[in-house]
Amino acid sequence: MKKLILVAAISAAFTSSFVWAEDAKPEEAKPDNEVSFNIGVASEYRYRGISQSRFDPALQGGADYTNNPTGFYAGTWLSTIKWTKDAGGSGDVEWDIYAGKRGEIVKDVSYDIGVLSYIYPSNGLDKVPGFRDANTTEIYGQLGYGPAYIKYSHAVTNLFGFVDSKNSGYIDIGANIDMGEGYTLGLHAGHQKVRSNSIADYTDYKVGVTKEFFGVSFNLSVIGTNANESAYVAPGGRFTGRTQLVLVGTKSF
Repeated sequence: MKKLILVAAISAAFTSSFVWAEDAKPEEAKPDNEVSFNIGVASEYRYRGISQSRFDPALQGGADYTNNPTGFYAGTWLSTIKWTKDAGGSGDVEWDIYAGKRGEIVKDVSYDIGVLSYIYPSNGLDKVPGFRDANTTEIYGQLGYGPAYIKYSHAVTNLFGFVDSKNSGYIDIGANIDMGEGYTLGLHAGHQKVRSNSIADYTDYKVGVTKEFFGVSFNLSVIGTNANESAYVAPGGRFTGRTQLVLVGTKSF
């Protein structure tokens, strides 16, 4: 899961900077096709406010392709996880595959639409009483204005192993604000609605700062939720939606 990240990962960031016309410099022409890669380490993998790695560090990485003339893109991203084992299944990897199209509707108003599949190889949750297969597919749409955005993701399968949870939805609003000197302030609030499983509904938030040092992008964030502690729990009774400080370092090339 990501943000992240994309989407996030993900999350994922949508930033905008403003300059006076007299100070603006001509932009270099972008190639028609671009491919990029990223690798990172997180002190803990959080997705939609919930720990996916049982509060332990996670290794992450991915690749992205973009066709600049059309705005079409596709990519993949992976992270180590522990939550499928904690739920009684198996597997230790999340593998995301996504594709979509982004562009500008009018000046300063952007859009992004696409589909994202979260794959948990050999997760085995369909064999655990009270769960379904963890693999999940969502379609999403986003509108942005300057540094601010609003995004909605809709599950077209069961959501992350919850029974009868098809058509669950997640609303995400936020902004990534240029503070100067290479610092970006990220603000986020989201609400997860899990169809037929209201005990699992919750709201999450994130406040963080991103800055590049030595060619590596670092993000330090406070992340928390108001989730029901009985619905999101790791072995030992630890609440996986508790408020936590999370540090992520990512190298792109």
